[in-house]
Amino acid sequence: MHNNSKSGILSQQRTFNVVSPSLLMSLLRVIPNLCSTISIRNYATIPPKSRLGKTLSLDHFLLRSRALSLYRSIIRGTRQISDPATRAETRNFARAEFERHRHVTDISHIRYLLSTGKTEWESMERYIGGI
Repeated sequence: MHNNSKSGILSQQRTFNVVSPSLLMSLLRVIPNLCSTISIRNYATIPPKSRLGKTLSLDHFLLRSRALSLYRSIIRGTRQISDPATRAETRNFARAEFERHRHVTDISHIRYLLSTGKTEWESMERYIGGI
C-alpha cells in the first residue's frame, strides 16, 4: 500500500516523525514482554540439550551395559568378604578403576578393559571363595 505521489510520502514522513512521549513509554513497556514471549515460543524450534551429552552409538551403548553389569557383579560379590575394611577397600579399588577409565571412547580399548576386568574379578572371586 505504497502511494507514489509526493503528498503520500510526506504524510508518511509526518506520521513517523511525530511520536508522543506517552506512546514511546508504552512501547518501551511492551517491548520486554514481546521479547520474553518470543523467547518462550522458541522452545518448540530449538532442540533441548541432552544432559548426557552426545548420543551413544549402538556398540558404545552395549559396552556401557556390559561395564555396568560387571561393576554390579563386583559390588554384589564383595558382600561375601567378611572383613569390613577389606570389603570397603575392594569396592573403592573397583570404583576407582572404573572412574579412571570413564572417558575411554575407543571401542577396542573398552572391550580390552572389560575382558581384563572380568578376568581379574573371576580370579579374585576364587580367592574370596577360598577364604
